Amino acid sequence: MTDTQTLRDLMPPTTAPEAPVDWAAMETSWGTAFPPDYRSFMEVWGPGAIDNFFQVQVPEPKADELTSPYGGMLVETLTAEDAWANFPKEPELEQTRPRLIAWGSDAAADIICWDASADDPAAWPVLVYHRGKGVWRRHDCGMTEFLVRVLRAEFPACPLSDLALWGQHPALFLSESEEERLLEQGLDPWAR
Repeated sequence: MTDTQTLRDLMPPTTAPEAPVDWAAMETSWGTAFPPDYRSFMEVWGPGAIDNFFQVQVPEPKADELTSPYGGMLVETLTAEDAWANFPKEPELEQTRPRLIAWGSDAAADIICWDASADDPAAWPVLVYHRGKGVWRRHDCGMTEFLVRVLRAEFPACPLSDLALWGQHPALFLSESEEERLLEQGLDPWAR
């Protein structure tokens, strides 16, 4: 079973993604292809939030000007680059200079990125800025495997600053528009 299939069991999709991603524009603007598991995730779930805690960033083309000052892949990547320059890393990361692309963030202010230095996006590891400990850590897995291992509590310790998703399944994933739709109906989108 693939990590995407496993993640479907742990976090069943509630709605179909609203719009397809223009991967050609993404690749042109960022100068690289994106990992196949991330592309599959966007086909099944799209961008949105997990359990009102973890935000999977909107895949947006890299631009000279920010389209939103509040978040998204580009803003989180710029924030990650600043955090990389200013905060400690685990010893094996100290002398490295990864190419960061942020794909996630959470309510504990952690930043979840790929080290996009390798030519093959399928080989990109996950780098997490753990805000609670103020340190960067590397996880040798892709995006979907990272989420599966968090939801199953399969890392030696939780890689995030908060235990909100640690061992929590089934998890609830909502797109921003689905969350807004439920709020407009007077419903708590995160009530189970």
